[in-house]
Amino acid sequence: MARRIALALLAGIAVAAGGTGCINQYASDPLIRQDQLLNQSEDIRQIGETWRRFWFNDQPSHMTPMRIHGGIM
Repeated sequence: MARRIALALLAGIAVAAGGTGCINQYASDPLIRQDQLLNQSEDIRQIGETWRRFWFNDQPSHMTPMRIHGGIM
């Protein structure tokens, strides 16, 4: 009896785990789907610029190997 319950529980977990993530995220209408795909690809293209702006890679580095006084000597 315990073996049947364990097998039924294991089968239930396998069915529940295998059925997740199968939802289509795009519309079925081709014109709307094309618009969604273009918007998504444009978002992916702009990730690099956002990442550089976040890490300040587009700014000049203020960490120089030699310290410069900047005043008149």
